[in-house]
Amino acid sequence: MLAVLTFALAPSLPARADAAAKTFLENIYAAYKGKKSKGIPLDTDAEIRLYFEPSIAALMIKDSKQAAKRHDVPELEGDPFLGAQDWEIGSVEIAVTYTAPDHATATAKFMNFKDPQTVTYHLVKLKQGWRIADITWPESDGTKATLRGLYVKKIGSIQAAQPSS
Repeated sequence: MLAVLTFALAPSLPARADAAAKTFLENIYAAYKGKKSKGIPLDTDAEIRLYFEPSIAALMIKDSKQAAKRHDVPELEGDPFLGAQDWEIGSVEIAVTYTAPDHATATAKFMNFKDPQTVTYHLVKLKQGWRIADITWPESDGTKATLRGLYVKKIGSIQAAQPSS
């Protein structure tokens, strides 16, 4: 009987995961709708950890603290959820593909100042809920950039500038 019950419930597990991951992103984008929207603040370590998985959160936090010490801007200058510094968005279409019990890929499609945008997310489910492992944005030259790639590029340029021993 238990095996039958387990088998009967198995197909619904991915659907529940999709719903939770989708809800996570819908809640983010709700803060961006309307002309006077404030967006999601990422000014504190705790705010960053609410949305990003630990390894990318650590990179973001470290970069932000180093930039503050230098009186400079952090590597991520714009809003990570939009791939832009300014916004005026309306409806957002979110699609989630459940790739494993604790992993999903999602796209958010929206118009920002009448320009179509697609932001792709790699999500992981932690005990605290869904978090972002990486974000991919389209660049104006047709290429794509990733959140993690911003920091990898920075680390690579720092290492290249250091003299070899």
